[in-house]
Amino acid sequence: MSTLRTLPMPSGSALGDVIPHLRAALEGSGPAWLPIPSSDRREAHRLSGALAPGEPIDDEVALVVTTSGTTGAPKGAMLTAAALRASCAATHDRLGGPGTWLLALPTHHIAGIQVLLRSIEAGTEPAVLDVSGGFLPEALAGAISGMRGPRRYTSLVPTQLIKVLNDPAARAALADLDAVLVGGAATPKPVYERAKAAGINVVRTYGMSETCGGCVYDGVPLDGAKVRIEDGRVLLGGVMIATGYRGHPDHPAFAEPGWFRTEDAGTFDDGVLRISGRLDEAILTGGLVVIPQVVEAVLVSHPAISECVVLGLPDERLGQRVAVAVVPTEGASPTLEELREYVERELDAIAAPRELALLDELPVHGPGKPNRAKLRELLSSSTY
Repeated sequence: MSTLRTLPMPSGSALGDVIPHLRAALEGSGPAWLPIPSSDRREAHRLSGALAPGEPIDDEVALVVTTSGTTGAPKGAMLTAAALRASCAATHDRLGGPGTWLLALPTHHIAGIQVLLRSIEAGTEPAVLDVSGGFLPEALAGAISGMRGPRRYTSLVPTQLIKVLNDPAARAALADLDAVLVGGAATPKPVYERAKAAGINVVRTYGMSETCGGCVYDGVPLDGAKVRIEDGRVLLGGVMIATGYRGHPDHPAFAEPGWFRTEDAGTFDDGVLRISGRLDEAILTGGLVVIPQVVEAVLVSHPAISECVVLGLPDERLGQRVAVAVVPTEGASPTLEELREYVERELDAIAAPRELALLDELPVHGPGKPNRAKLRELLSSSTY
């Protein structure tokens, strides 16, 4: 057995020290690495404390990549060199061939790591947009202009894409790329349509640390990836699946070898996967179940809403009540009554929000995922 080691990952262009280690990981010739952020000591300590670097690990494991959850102890998906190589190859095959990548994501999460791994496999040097101080769309055009090669790609999260769409120079630069992978969270339909109308080749990705990142593009599994549905739950299988969680050999998510049981609900018809929501985020209100993502899909089509998150709050009468946090479009100020009426036109009245928070931006964690725990705190402690 080898020993798990920590690999501090820079947020800017100082990648020279980590690229050789990632190359060895792809080749299966180095130790197992645990990527941690070099610019966030608290998070680095949290991850290291939970995943036991310095302790033995199976020789076949190349990387232990943490999930993005912020509640409880973080989990580490154990990824093999073969799984990582398969993921890189399948991505390039789907996109039309290897190319140059722009890194605009944190490098200790799977999406950012994959940008580096794909660059290594392609034999290209990634362009880097420093996001340590936040994502600045005005810097995107300059970063893209410096990219070389016949094919150019990047990977973003939906919140970044929204900011790009509001900046003419960044929007034009992004449209010049051959493909823009967007994942980490669901891309609202209006945002996707705006991006396509602007000439941006958006590829919506679905996957997680446990699957070496995105393994389903625009609803269609990549080569080597498998999808099946059990009782409405999405299961992912194939060559990109992690061997399990570090320190949790009997975790039920990996009970079936070669498959990962997600917490997502969905359908898989005619070879196309459609995600309807998170099973662990369902709201039980008045004896009925409301899937937050279904309500969000309705609300984001409202002209006064740029982004929104729907969640459940404790309620003595209903069990839970539906609440929504909204980032309005510029100059807009939607009211709760207005949004309730809007939802009721499309869904049952029980799905209409009973509480509203208007925010300048949504709190996020991990690779752009809404921080629902933080939003619950905000909504529970305030009246809007």
